[in-house]
Amino acid sequence: MNSTTIALVTGANKGLGHETVRRLAELGWQVFLGARDADRGKQAAAEFAEQGLNVEFVHLDVTSTASITAAVDTIRDQATRLDVLINNAGISGGFMPPQDTQAADFRAVFETNVFAPVQMTHAFLPLLQAADQPRIVMVSSGMGSLTITSDPNRLESTLLNLPYTSSKSALNMITSQYARALPGIQINAVDPGYTATDFNAHAGPQTLTEGTDAIVRFATIEADGPTGGYFDRQGAVPW
Repeated sequence: MNSTTIALVTGANKGLGHETVRRLAELGWQVFLGARDADRGKQAAAEFAEQGLNVEFVHLDVTSTASITAAVDTIRDQATRLDVLINNAGISGGFMPPQDTQAADFRAVFETNVFAPVQMTHAFLPLLQAADQPRIVMVSSGMGSLTITSDPNRLESTLLNLPYTSSKSALNMITSQYARALPGIQINAVDPGYTATDFNAHAGPQTLTEGTDAIVRFATIEADGPTGGYFDRQGAVPW
């Protein structure tokens, strides 16, 4: 049996996803780089391959059931299992005053940030359950924490965005529910922290490496590690 750890990272042609792919591949893992933009995804995978890393592009639009099904087929054709699924793909939906926000403004954000991780998890369960120690990392945000966003001393309390914040709160509950329903899989939510990416016009003070610390930590946890938790690079995050 192939002993190489096999992982899939969504939204991985740039930013946190791209850095996560790099770090996991440097551990000697076989990493599938999932991306909606085929050209950028293929280019990113090719650059990693030139560095001698075992990275392969898989076309993946996480908002499309057909695309997810095709990705499952692609990975099943090359591997008998999936050890680690990292649901990283996410969008902010833009920032607008809550009083100007309408129900329609939630739809695209929830499609990517909430419905997609559920569909991805459901579709890849058979491959995950074929692994000896399956792990799922849900990339959440401190902006999904009711405690943090209610703390006037935290930056997150000043950032008002109904769709994005509520989508990450929903993802946190989804993580908790899955972890209790699937005790054979370690499932955790992580807050990367305020990291310099296209997501925030590179305003974040953290480097990409710092921003992926929690993601990598929970992708690589031991079999006796936690499940059903919410963490950043410093430790547990309050719900």
